[in-house]
Amino acid sequence: MKQLKLSPERCQPLIEQVQTLFARNFDESLSAFRTGGLVDRITALIGPGVYNQAAGDVRAHLQGGLDDLSGEVFLDAPA
Repeated sequence: MKQLKLSPERCQPLIEQVQTLFARNFDESLSAFRTGGLVDRITALIGPGVYNQAAGDVRAHLQGGLDDLSGEVFLDAPA
């Protein structure tokens, strides 16, 4: 499977949130470099599970729509 990689636009807010979390809860200041590494590692650890769950949820939602499709578009033949 392809490794998940966050874009800089998605990664930067996460870095800032993790830095804030560590400052508030652990009284520790993390550099952007260290925090970026932490975000990359967490993404590698939990990313595939989150991705697979989301893909399964989408598949189930779409399958439900397909199951209802015949009832929505089926027309009775004229008698």
